[in-house]
Amino acid sequence: MVAKSGDRLLHEDAVDTLRRMLLPLAHVVTPNIPEAEVLTGLSIRTPADRVAAGHAIMEMGAHAVVIKGGHADEDPVVDLLVDSDGVHEFRAARIATTSTHGTGCTFSAAIAAGLGRGDGLATAVGDARAYLSSALAQAPGIGRGHGPLNHFPVRQEAHAGH
Repeated sequence: MVAKSGDRLLHEDAVDTLRRMLLPLAHVVTPNIPEAEVLTGLSIRTPADRVAAGHAIMEMGAHAVVIKGGHADEDPVVDLLVDSDGVHEFRAARIATTSTHGTGCTFSAAIAAGLGRGDGLATAVGDARAYLSSALAQAPGIGRGHGPLNHFPVRQEAHAGH
């Protein structure tokens, strides 16, 4: 919906359709902070704002929401899972890299892979967070601007906690 550059990728009528028709079908959605602001109309500046946005998106029909923390300035990065069990925090050291192209897609695909493997949602999010950190840390550093991640990182034993 909103690129890392801040550019809107969907027209407003498409956002409305997403709210009305797709969110009620979703087991979990993974908006970044700017996307959560667009979906909810809320200004998100604090962790409490992220929790409120997560609850607002659940009220639109999603069963669970992971508000990704990469757009915030904090270190460590904090991703918040809001679901019927409450709020779970997943922290990871911020990695100084320009190889960030596709982080959101990679994170959500890794969560989906964990769910497909039969993991519970919190486990799938934690494992996806650890995978994403490895993919960022081991990115090849090619190209100019926002380059690609390393989607085949050497496994690191550190596991993102919650």
